[in-house]
Amino acid sequence: MKYSGFVGEMLERAKAELGDVIEARRGGEVYVGILMPHHDFSSESIITLKLPNGYNIGIRADEKSRIKVVSKREERERKKQVLPYDPAKKDIAVISTGGTIASYVDYRTGAVHPAISAEDLVFSVPELLDLANVRAKVLYSILSENMKVTHWQGLARAVAEELNSGAVGVIVPHGTDTMGFTSAALAFMLRNLTGPVICVGAQRSSDRPSSDAIMNLLAATRLCVESDLGEVVVLMHGESSDSYTLAHRGTKVRKMHSSRRDAFKSVNSEPIAKVEGPQIEFLSEHASRSKGPVELKDKIDGRASMLHFYPGFEADHFDLIANHVKGMVVAGTGLGHVSEEILGSVSRAVDKGVYVYVTTQCLYGAVNLNVYSTGRDMVTAGAVPLGDMLPETAYVKLMWAMGQTNDPEEVRKLMLTNIAGEFTTRRFV
Repeated sequence: MKYSGFVGEMLERAKAELGDVIEARRGGEVYVGILMPHHDFSSESIITLKLPNGYNIGIRADEKSRIKVVSKREERERKKQVLPYDPAKKDIAVISTGGTIASYVDYRTGAVHPAISAEDLVFSVPELLDLANVRAKVLYSILSENMKVTHWQGLARAVAEELNSGAVGVIVPHGTDTMGFTSAALAFMLRNLTGPVICVGAQRSSDRPSSDAIMNLLAATRLCVESDLGEVVVLMHGESSDSYTLAHRGTKVRKMHSSRRDAFKSVNSEPIAKVEGPQIEFLSEHASRSKGPVELKDKIDGRASMLHFYPGFEADHFDLIANHVKGMVVAGTGLGHVSEEILGSVSRAVDKGVYVYVTTQCLYGAVNLNVYSTGRDMVTAGAVPLGDMLPETAYVKLMWAMGQTNDPEEVRKLMLTNIAGEFTTRRFV
């Protein structure tokens, strides 16, 4: 977006264009950085600069501020790059969906954009090509919060196709905010895996010195090429420093911090593997590669809802949602409880044929509806407890189970069967 008002006039007089390195003076303060596009939500008086440390700042200019161009932007011709092939190396596939990790820096403006092609992403980490041949494509280029059921289905099909055509593993660059949902969906949709399916993200964009993209992608590649893993996992930093990465089971992982590089944690379970430089250490039991072919079970019914119970949650709210869905996952308090007022809503929903399953919003530990009378009343009303399954995993699994069958008993059987490691019997915390 262009600058307007007196700031636009000031930049025009200085002959400053987007992507130029400029010096902005405001009183006794001096800032030097790349001139970024004006943000839609900023006032007309704000100038946005990308500093040398990679961070963007907004400077509130006034009539006395001064602008000077330090250097003009570099015009770069964008050339299509061809991925090399070495018959002595194994093949991996990179199927990009978007997110911070699948981005590149436009050095004309300093802005970060989604990769135009998957080749852009691969060539941004050329060390990948030392480890394997890479078959790359951009399947989606979206923010992860815009992921829908149909995206999961398309991704599962693309992964199965790559594995069944010889790739020893598939890396899925993905936005971190909903990566746990996608990994769960892939874990239920894909069977008989001939190699790992690794959802990998970045908390820091590639234009920042602290970016975790390169390390995460390299670790994911090593896991594809040098291990016998045959599961869907999420791989991210294991601690805030660049020491090692951890691979978490796709149905037992959650983003636990909004910005730390080690935001992802295994819940009620240990991580599957630790990748530290060239070393891979397995930390818990895992499924090994199968002989294939990969089996695809991508039917899914999106008519489900996930409700987080809280004090004051009204029965009318529950009833309204129950009237528009086929299944519900309720994240209850403590051992999985809801208020007495909601018990009637649960009973009414079940009587209408709506599936009601219960998890705990505590995350750690498991649902137990046999301890207190409220829990026992929930069971009597028809709610089904799901042990230590994560709420988001239960939500994805319910949609998947409803897509496999219309028989309520079969749906219940699928929901209570440990299909992709979503239940654990041994407690770790």
